[in-house]
Amino acid sequence: MKPLIYKAVMVATVGALMMGGMAAQAAATVLPPVHQRGTVEYLSGGVGLDESTAIKNVINQWPLTLEFAVKDKLRADFAADVKVIILDARDHVALKGKSDGPFLLAKVVPGAYVTKATRADRTLHKKVAVTSGQPATLVFLWPTGTGEIPS
Repeated sequence: MKPLIYKAVMVATVGALMMGGMAAQAAATVLPPVHQRGTVEYLSGGVGLDESTAIKNVINQWPLTLEFAVKDKLRADFAADVKVIILDARDHVALKGKSDGPFLLAKVVPGAYVTKATRADRTLHKKVAVTSGQPATLVFLWPTGTGEIPS
């Protein structure tokens, strides 16, 4: 290979690697941090288009997704500041925390769970079976007046 062509190929390769690295770094900075409570890892957030898009892009990598919204007759608005308790089949707390946005993603082991989500002193309960390789999603909708983030 001629030196000039070789140099051009090397510059193009290094440039492509740098762009890929920058794209991966940009995506990583948009996701909220992962927290750990006991054996359960979780992340929460989704306020703003960039963060909610980033979370939606990784939902399938998490066994359990909880979504929070406040609904009136015409539309739903995102809800944040939601207190969450996830109980396992033995009624032991698998996760207790707070969601900083409309999404909470949790890495729980496969099994049956009861989830409790509290917003403005109103608690909603849902049951879910988490199966290996099949992400589960629960949507919690509160009536208007229990706190919302305008979309």
